[in-house]
Amino acid sequence: MQQVPGAASQRWKLLIAYDGAAFRGFAAQPDVPTVAGALRQALVRTARLPEAPFITCAGRTDAGVHARGQVVHVDLPPLPYDGPGLVRALNRQLAPHVVVLSADEVGPEFDARRSAMGRTYRYLVWNAAEQDPLLAPIAWHVRDPLDLRAMQGAADSLLGSHDFRSFCRRAPETDASAPIVRRVTRVRWIVDDGSEAADADGTWGGDAAGGRLLRFEITATSFCHQMVRSLVASLVDVGRGKGNVATLVARLREVTRTSQPEPAPAQGLCLVRVDYG
Repeated sequence: MQQVPGAASQRWKLLIAYDGAAFRGFAAQPDVPTVAGALRQALVRTARLPEAPFITCAGRTDAGVHARGQVVHVDLPPLPYDGPGLVRALNRQLAPHVVVLSADEVGPEFDARRSAMGRTYRYLVWNAAEQDPLLAPIAWHVRDPLDLRAMQGAADSLLGSHDFRSFCRRAPETDASAPIVRRVTRVRWIVDDGSEAADADGTWGGDAAGGRLLRFEITATSFCHQMVRSLVASLVDVGRGKGNVATLVARLREVTRTSQPEPAPAQGLCLVRVDYG
C-alpha cells in the first residue's frame, strides 16, 4: 500500500467470509468483480484513502469458490475505529456477498500468507438421484451411488508430503519438471449426520430427500492451484468403482495431469480455516 508521506501505518488482520458465486475469484482483476476488489474499495471509502490499499490473503480462491475462514492483512493509516467498529463499517458496504467476521490490530511481522501454518478446505458432494435446489449453489451433485469406505481409503494415501504435480494446474511459464510438494496433515470424508466414512458400511444411505450430503475435509500446510478440486474428482471416481487406492497412488507418481478427470465443480469448494499456530 502506498502511504501518505510521514503517516503512521497500522496492520489489520481481517477474517472474512464470502459467496464465491458473486465473484471471478479472490485476486483483484480489472473490470471484473473480485473479492479483493470489493474489499479494497470498501477500505478506500472507510479509511478515506487516496488509492486502493494492497491486500494479502492466506490463500487465493478461484472463481466460484467460497470462503468462511479467509484471512487477509492490510496496512492502513490511523482509523477512528476499533475492531468491531471497522467490522460494522465494512459490512455496511459489503454484506451479504462478503462479510468481515472480525478485525484485529496486529504487529507488522504478521503476514496472512507467510505466517499461516495450515489451511483447511471443505468440499460438499450431494449424492442423490435428484438435484437439491438449496444445495446446488454449494455442492456438486453426483447421481451414482458412492462407496464411502473406498473413498476414505484412497484419501488416506494423501497423508504426508507428496509431489502433487498430477493434481495441480501449474502457473504459466514455470518449469514443468519442478516438483510441487505439499504436506497433507489431515483428510477425511464425513456424511451429513456427522459420522465418518471410515466407520460406514461402504454404502450411502438415504434421508427423507433420498440422498446424502458428503463432506470432504483436507488440511495441508499449503495448496496449489485446483489441487482440492482435482483430488475430489479422483476420489469420487474411486467411489464410483472407477479406481482404488492403487489408482490414486499411481496418479500421484505420474506427476502429469494427462490421465486425470476434470476437476470437480468450483461451487462445492470452501476455504474454512487458516491456522497460525
